[in-house]
Amino acid sequence: MSHFETKLTAAHAVSVSVQPEEQSIPDGYARLQLAVASLCGTDLHYYSQFANAGFVLQNPVTLGHEACAYVVDPNGSNLKVGQLVALNPIMNCQECAPCNRGEENLCTAKKFPGSATAVPHLDGFFRDVIDHPARCCRPVADHVNPRHLTFAEPMACALHALNKGGVAAGQKVLVTGCGPMGLLAIAGAAARGADVTALDLRAKAVEVAVKAGAQTGLVSGKFDESDLEKKFDVVIEASGAIPAFNTALKAIRQKGRISILSNIQLRDARVMLHLIMLKEIEVAGSFQFNREFEEAVQLIESGAVDFEALTAHAFPLDQTGEALEMMAGGKAFGKIIILGSVLVR
Repeated sequence: MSHFETKLTAAHAVSVSVQPEEQSIPDGYARLQLAVASLCGTDLHYYSQFANAGFVLQNPVTLGHEACAYVVDPNGSNLKVGQLVALNPIMNCQECAPCNRGEENLCTAKKFPGSATAVPHLDGFFRDVIDHPARCCRPVADHVNPRHLTFAEPMACALHALNKGGVAAGQKVLVTGCGPMGLLAIAGAAARGADVTALDLRAKAVEVAVKAGAQTGLVSGKFDESDLEKKFDVVIEASGAIPAFNTALKAIRQKGRISILSNIQLRDARVMLHLIMLKEIEVAGSFQFNREFEEAVQLIESGAVDFEALTAHAFPLDQTGEALEMMAGGKAFGKIIILGSVLVR
């Protein structure tokens, strides 16, 4: 059976080819076969612009940093052949000050697949055969569905935002933006016992948010925003839009906390910064994750989240370009997943 790999060769151009014959496995790495991957907003930025957040790709690269896989060759590690493992894409140095603090997301020498942040670029997970550090492979219980395990990385990001916001049972939480990351934040907050309200411009996205666990779903422009003022203990900003951030500043109670999960896009707009002072609001940035990867895997193993409700579409690996084009067109409400050849043959 042939193995395939995809490459982003230019904006809106993804090639599919037979993967080159396997070479020796690097020390400390295991050889894996892709089970399921999923698309991220970062992948979409690279697909649309061949760049993301100021990092420009210098050559074609395989995208993808959300995935799970089966172990093919443990290469001397404690992994077992055939095990399903969640892939942690953060390859931290384990030596710098942030790593010593347990903050591998801020590692000064971090390597991250499928992005332009490391030079030379590291290929990501949208390929059949993957060599990945064994220490970054987390084996899971036998009952776990790989379609759900691919959510481990994005769920870890969402949980990091919830932790930065201090989300706990009984709190009133507003999530602005019901894209894939907002939906995962909603699911994670609901699993903790929070009373979650979801807000988005798109009625269909709000419908999915309610399925994800939001007790209340609101469509922008369809209600009086003054009804939200000072009503929430925590706001998770997951839209990336400055108007939504202003809504968060109005909706948060005095001494509440706003956690920014999104990469807020620069644009000319007025931000109501005075409310941060007047209400003593705490605003926290949230970047990737740390211990939350383990927390995410445990949440998936528990079965507490209906990940099928959060899955919009599934494509085989050789249709990764079509999957990215669907995402670029805004036609998916929820996560788009990519099935490795082992699951579609």
